[in-house]
Amino acid sequence: MLRDPSAKYRPFPQIDLPDRQWPSKTITRPPRWLSTDLRDGNQALIDPMDAEKKTRLFDLLVKVGLKEIEVGFPSAGATEFDFISGLVRTGHVPDDVQIQVLTQSRRDLIETSFESLRGSPRAIVHLYNAVSPAWRKIVFGMTRDEVRGIAIEGAKILRDCAAAQPDTEWTFEYSPETFSTAELDFSVEVCAAVMEVLRPTPERPIIFNLPATVECATPNIYADQIEWFARHIPNRDSVVISLHTHNDRGTGVAAAELGLMAGADRVEGCLLGNGERTGNCDLVTVALNMYTQGVDPKLDFSDIDGIVNTINYCTNLPVHPRTPYAGDLVFTAFSGSHQDAIKKGFAAQEAKNDPLWEVPYLPIDPADLGRSYEAVIRVNSQSGKGGVAWVIEQDKGLKLPKRLQADFSRHVQAMADETSRELNAADIWGRFEATYLPSGLDRFALIDYQESHAPGGPPRTFVGKVRLDGEERSISGRGNGLISSVLDALREDCSVTLEVVDYNEHAIGHGADAQAAAYVECRTVDGRTVFGVGLDTDIATASVRAMLSAANRA
Repeated sequence: MLRDPSAKYRPFPQIDLPDRQWPSKTITRPPRWLSTDLRDGNQALIDPMDAEKKTRLFDLLVKVGLKEIEVGFPSAGATEFDFISGLVRTGHVPDDVQIQVLTQSRRDLIETSFESLRGSPRAIVHLYNAVSPAWRKIVFGMTRDEVRGIAIEGAKILRDCAAAQPDTEWTFEYSPETFSTAELDFSVEVCAAVMEVLRPTPERPIIFNLPATVECATPNIYADQIEWFARHIPNRDSVVISLHTHNDRGTGVAAAELGLMAGADRVEGCLLGNGERTGNCDLVTVALNMYTQGVDPKLDFSDIDGIVNTINYCTNLPVHPRTPYAGDLVFTAFSGSHQDAIKKGFAAQEAKNDPLWEVPYLPIDPADLGRSYEAVIRVNSQSGKGGVAWVIEQDKGLKLPKRLQADFSRHVQAMADETSRELNAADIWGRFEATYLPSGLDRFALIDYQESHAPGGPPRTFVGKVRLDGEERSISGRGNGLISSVLDALREDCSVTLEVVDYNEHAIGHGADAQAAAYVECRTVDGRTVFGVGLDTDIATASVRAMLSAANRA
């Protein structure tokens, strides 16, 4: 890298728009959406899709709710032409969906494009030619007049080909390709010349697509370009301004959002941002960004995992786990502080009588996208007590008291350090069982017990049959309640003295199959704190098991 990059690169110039209006605007309604997955996205693949994959992806786009779909470049070859004409011939296109094809401004290519759509009730033909100085000078060696002439000639051929197929309702789209690096006055000049030929009306507007063919400036510059164009194009009410941002600088989504604020009507892009180089605008991200602001994008991403799987299959491209909204890890917290905030957020959300979403670190409810809450928090060596407690609650329904959470998290932390990997729910539950739930290796295990009440009230008597150091033994004690009588039995018959500091219980599940969980925090005679956990279909028995669990820890 150069120590002085200014010797090789120049900053993109500002747009002269001192009274720009877009910074004070907000997005309050969805735009028209166009998917370019089957054209722009397909041509960016190492192995382009075959007809089966293209059909499967087309069906997904329809299912998502896209009403305008660019299905290919029919003059590129027989595969493209046959797929497009096949969609039309077999009636595969729903009545409320318009398909679109792309063509360069050449007579043979335009005529082939119209032929691929023969018989379609409605369609969009998208014409383009590059207009920026670098393309005029380096690629074509043409003057401004010659470039404008290409656009005019292409528009005339569009007009004549459409007239030859009057049974189809035609919509015309024109792109001054490389708009993002072209002179604004020249882009308007070329588009106005195309309008002179095609004569759009407010009822039958023309679509002007203004592509950031190469993203070369900050998104605010693109927004200025869009607002400037919208102010200067004649007969604005007969024009649909469409955005086609690329992601060379990593701000394709931001440029599209600011372009909408600047007055655009339509957004072109691909699901999950596939496309040449760093990709096109990600329609999923733009749409769900709107959704999180209370705006219905009119697109359905409620099965985000199904969408990801279909795109993986059709494009053979992986989706990065940190891809906004769609990645495997975007709703997952490993950090202890994040986990604690999310856990508290879910608890507060459940407690309040208000659907307004307000959970820290989660700008959208994962359930709205078909994601479960189990994967929101995952545990590794970076995790804290809140994350561990969340996993236990989601997996087993146990709502651990805070101090027990802290105690158990130490055991999980040690396990994570030992294994140097993420711990799954089975790992965590196995450690929980080994730590708190009596087994054949523990000193105390309950076999059976009876409780009796003295006539007229307390004291109560606990008579239990326990396994003590591997041998069956009877113990008994008296107290004001079940727990105090168990404490007495442990003290008198087992030489274990405990003081109960805290006790909690709750049901797990509902109905006849519901279980009960009991948690006890005790202090030993030497001042140590020990915890016990008991599970049973009967809450009283769960309490006894919890006391014996604490005795094992003591």
